[in-house]
Amino acid sequence: MSGSDNSQRPQRQSLVRVISSVFASMFGVQSSRKHEEDFVHGKASTYIAVGLVATVLFVLAVWGIVQLVVRVAQPT
Repeated sequence: MSGSDNSQRPQRQSLVRVISSVFASMFGVQSSRKHEEDFVHGKASTYIAVGLVATVLFVLAVWGIVQLVVRVAQPT
């Protein structure tokens, strides 16, 4: 009886798998199989939170690189 209970309960995805899925989606290399798996096993709120954090980190990284380039390019 316990074997059939586990097969009907959807698996939860690990945080590492969610992060890798979000980054793959951000770069446009997510496979359709993984995309479908995310919808079946994933929780929307987890993907939204990881996506927002990844977007903020990306924007901060671009801002930091621009600041570095502007500092280096300015004559002293």
